[in-house]
Amino acid sequence: MLHINNLTFRIEGRLLIEDASIAIPPGHKVGIVGRNGTGKTTLLKLITGELPADDGSISWPKNVTIGHVAQEVPAGQEPLIDIVLAADLERASLLKESEGATDPTRISDIQLRLVDIDAHSAPARAAIILAGLGFDQNAQQRPASDFSGGWRMRVALAAALFAAPDILLLDEPSNYLDLEGTLWLEQFLQNYPHTVLMVSHNRDLLNKAVGHILHLSNQKLSLYTGGYDQFEQVRREQQRLQLSMKKKQDDDRRRLESFVDRFRAKATKAKQAQSRLKVLEKMKPIAMQMEDRVAPFLFPDPNVKLGNPLIRLDEVTVGYEQTPVLRDLNLRIDIDDRIGLLGANGNGKSTLAKLLTGNLKPLSGFKKSSKKCNIGYFAQHQLDELNPKASPYDHIAERMEEATEAQKRAKCAAIGFGPDKADTKAANLSGGEKARLLFALASFHGPNLMILDEPTNHLDVDSCQALIQALNNYDGAIIIISHDRHLIEACVERLWLVENGTVTPYEEDLESYREHLLAQRKGKEKRKQSKENEADAAKPKLNRQEERRLAAQQRAQLAPLRKEIKTLEAKMESLQKQITEIDTKLGDMTIYETEPELAKQLSMERGQLQSELEQNEEIWLEKHEQLESPQT
Repeated sequence: MLHINNLTFRIEGRLLIEDASIAIPPGHKVGIVGRNGTGKTTLLKLITGELPADDGSISWPKNVTIGHVAQEVPAGQEPLIDIVLAADLERASLLKESEGATDPTRISDIQLRLVDIDAHSAPARAAIILAGLGFDQNAQQRPASDFSGGWRMRVALAAALFAAPDILLLDEPSNYLDLEGTLWLEQFLQNYPHTVLMVSHNRDLLNKAVGHILHLSNQKLSLYTGGYDQFEQVRREQQRLQLSMKKKQDDDRRRLESFVDRFRAKATKAKQAQSRLKVLEKMKPIAMQMEDRVAPFLFPDPNVKLGNPLIRLDEVTVGYEQTPVLRDLNLRIDIDDRIGLLGANGNGKSTLAKLLTGNLKPLSGFKKSSKKCNIGYFAQHQLDELNPKASPYDHIAERMEEATEAQKRAKCAAIGFGPDKADTKAANLSGGEKARLLFALASFHGPNLMILDEPTNHLDVDSCQALIQALNNYDGAIIIISHDRHLIEACVERLWLVENGTVTPYEEDLESYREHLLAQRKGKEKRKQSKENEADAAKPKLNRQEERRLAAQQRAQLAPLRKEIKTLEAKMESLQKQITEIDTKLGDMTIYETEPELAKQLSMERGQLQSELEQNEEIWLEKHEQLESPQT
């Protein structure tokens, strides 16, 4: 069992974890969640001993092994399979010793131990893990130096999984994986026989690969049973109850304070006043555990309305230095398309993105697009291309040369960089903050098409949800390349499969694709669909043009509803602000004695505003239900 007892840790004077305690039983698979910057990665470093705690302790039983993905990725001439095999230190040590052992008893002990740890099947097990993470048999025999940093990170992950420690620590393991690798990892962790602690933003992985959620918030640790969806539901209910309890306590406090202030000096009421004063002193404030609001992502709608198609590819071949990567591309992107790209890393998804953005020219065939078509492109490598010495304000000001200082600052605040962050150098921003800045820059001029390559890698779960909401409100076309299944299912309407050197529409859903991948790994063809599914497949399907037309029609129908919702939200915010201002005035108890009529008037006004707020909230809920209900 892993014990964390009264743990406290500060970094550069900022308190990250305070007096936190938790016990994780053997075999538990735990997902660690929390907002960016709360200390999730720091917690893993404290467990491994890489960072010393300021106070408290972390302990586990003797002989328990702890493993994690190495920070220094392999880059030498050693074959990948040998790097992974070397991660089992005991096996490597025993095999080395067996080469020079002469004592018959020791030789026997070594061989018995090798049998106990199933050492002879190790190459096969290592090969299975590498294959699951995207390395075929030939790649497994190549040196690590042949691969890019992202692929070498996969090798480091493979080594950690192969070592099979009693406590496995993973920090955003899906960040260097494609959807195929993430689906494989999900299944691997489900079957992993030991304890797992995993930091992840991937909602689907947190729902299917773990059985508990460890929440780091307000410097405390809380363990919840179930996957992320269940945690979120329980958390919301806790917050609702807390809010209700705090409101009741605040009302009681105001009533008691009012009584004490009024009757403390009167002899006939002095005893009762003193009694209530003692109650006040013993009344411990209920700490609010509500999360800080996530700043929304804002993607402006296209500045120029264009007709269909935005982009059309006819018999296009594309590649590098006359070497084709993708052939026979016959594709069309319309103004309202929402497309998800499927396919393993290395199949050409990024090549297709570069072709669409104009960074690559066709080797043959024809690419047609409007000269006015504006494309916004987001990719992970761009995080390193930000000017490290320039602040978010500097990056925004470059694009708003004729704007006033106030307008530039307002734009920074709108994209999530208020006065405390707008002037921070990019080098000092977190990964999530850099991603937020890149989203703003990519969409700054109102693109007609946004291409997003792994957009969620540096976001926490709540920020991922805010991104989904922004993409669904955006009125242009989108293409998403992502390992995040939840993001794809929530945002896209069509799937394209990048495979075997070309790109084709994929007519089924992600679950079918998952089954297809599993069948491939088992060396079998995809199983036949059930009779019911066969019957459904036999039904006449709408052609793609008709589907796009209906999708555009549906989006147009929902546009007025979205506008009504935004108007209601602005109205509710205004009403809440007025109520808060009145509460501040009524919180001054002297008003009841010095200006009783004003107090009465404010109380009546508050009641009217509260009633109006509740009416608007009911209408807002109705409108949201209409927006989220299936469209017929």
